[in-house]
Amino acid sequence: MALSTVVFVGDSKSWEEKLVERAKALKVNIGTDPDTDLGPVISKQAKERVCRLVQSGVDSGAKLLLDGRAIKVPGYEQGNFIGPTILADVTADMECYKEEIFGPVLICMKADSLAIKIVNKNKYGNGAALFTTSGVAARKFQTEIEAGQVGINVPIPVPLPFFSFTGSKATFAGDLNFYGKAGVQFFTQIKTVTKQWKDLPSGAGVSLAMPTSQKT
Repeated sequence: MALSTVVFVGDSKSWEEKLVERAKALKVNIGTDPDTDLGPVISKQAKERVCRLVQSGVDSGAKLLLDGRAIKVPGYEQGNFIGPTILADVTADMECYKEEIFGPVLICMKADSLAIKIVNKNKYGNGAALFTTSGVAARKFQTEIEAGQVGINVPIPVPLPFFSFTGSKATFAGDLNFYGKAGVQFFTQIKTVTKQWKDLPSGAGVSLAMPTSQKT
């Protein structure tokens, strides 16, 4: 799981330069190389889709801080590789934000205050994380945010296996989550037993009527 959008609040937008610096240092190569940070995407069609969504952001006014679309891996020039890509000044009406890109692309947005409204307007609700030193902000975020998995100063808010995967909204389909308590329920065959015990005198008959509650 990866959080594909960062919302900078206030002065934290200055961190974009550091993000670009760190992203440039990531090594793109085949997945069997132990030093690889980023392998190829799953198919040619997936690469084309990622490139199209990145370009749609640029066409809509986003700033391309780092472009990894033209990267070539020596010996695998025809591979479906995309290098780290960062789009800044993205707004909520852009296609690159509304669609999940499923590639090594980071979307950067900005807000004047706690970005709960921005997150909650998104049709997806897999996970959201807040980085803060304020306990008040953290409590407000975890209570009001419409995401199934919430992190506070944790970058990837996937819970341990004994908790359920709790993605919500368009991220989740069905009526039960998998693993955790919901997983136990899914794999459990429920049995209902109805009993009635009475201390009857010897020789007394047994009523076979359905037990009912009676007013007294």
